[in-house]
Amino acid sequence: MTLRAYADLLRIHFAFAWPLLFCSGLVLAFGTYQNFSWPLVVTAALIGLFGFEAGMVLNDYVDRERDTRDVEGRLTRYWRLFGTRPLAEGEIPATHALGLFLILALLALALIATLPYPHSLWVAAIMGYSYAVEVFYQVKKRDQTFPIAQVVGRTDFALFPVAGYLVAGTPDLTALLYFLFFYPYALAHLGANDLVDVENDRARGMRTVPLLYGMRAGVLWIAGFTALHGVAALLFAGVLGPTARAGLLVGFVMLLVANFVILRKRTPEAAMRVLPLFHLAMTVYAAGMVLGAVW
Repeated sequence: MTLRAYADLLRIHFAFAWPLLFCSGLVLAFGTYQNFSWPLVVTAALIGLFGFEAGMVLNDYVDRERDTRDVEGRLTRYWRLFGTRPLAEGEIPATHALGLFLILALLALALIATLPYPHSLWVAAIMGYSYAVEVFYQVKKRDQTFPIAQVVGRTDFALFPVAGYLVAGTPDLTALLYFLFFYPYALAHLGANDLVDVENDRARGMRTVPLLYGMRAGVLWIAGFTALHGVAALLFAGVLGPTARAGLLVGFVMLLVANFVILRKRTPEAAMRVLPLFHLAMTVYAAGMVLGAVW
């Protein structure tokens, strides 16, 4: 039972995605700076895994009391292999979760410390910023009249592959374009999650876009940021090779299909049906960049 609880706390079946996304930035840096290294790939993959999983635990730790108010479980069943919220349900003590967060974060930080300066400083700074912003996001969305929590909070996710780039690269145009490409995707993805989870967010007292402005606004939020994501993809494609560009095209088509379904139905059920397309698009983006480096 404890292993099942920790698997859900870590969203274990999504664990493969975080090293892949982190290393998508790394391989772009390899292409720019011609400094490929297998040890660096392994180090970066572990930084991405430990760092992101620590953020998952932190998310649950901050929201452990609010999560006890859930009234509907479809998003929990999607994100968690065994469909439980182990902190809210008391399967894992809060102190154990906090300890796990610190262990994972310190493991990531120890690996970051092995990177040459100033790469170690840049990646560590993004990690520290991301954890601070995660807490801000979880707390601020409980009491806001404008979705500042979402706008600021999603910068942590958008910076995640950029941190992977900075493992071997420098803050340059490619890093900026990756951020500008991924940030509107992150906001559209968050909007889809919020649309699915609107009943739970109402019960928790969370001020998401559908609860601030209505379901129609939530749908338009997703569509608007998907459109911005498409514009940014055109700019980002200019620094990518043909395989990575193909990945961008295939992934964006998936997002268009998801948006079509959401715009037509405008319901949590419709958003839930196409939520996997958002995650598959992200995987295709990252895999295209990695395959482009190999080919």
